[in-house]
Amino acid sequence: MDTCATCGRAAEDLFSVSRDGMSKNFDSFECAAHLMAPRCAHCQCTILGHPTRHEGAAFCCAHCAGTGN
Repeated sequence: MDTCATCGRAAEDLFSVSRDGMSKNFDSFECAAHLMAPRCAHCQCTILGHPTRHEGAAFCCAHCAGTGN
């Protein structure tokens, strides 16, 4: 039995997520997002949807990217 890379819970029904050459096992999407999702370059919140890109960085919104209100 393997354990979740974020919370350490032992489970038989884990799934794997791979990103940038790193692959980890998780027991929930919440744990996967906490460890693997990109962070906003301005406010550091977890980006779960499509990021706003500006000058090569990922942002959660146009405001954080400095391109919105």
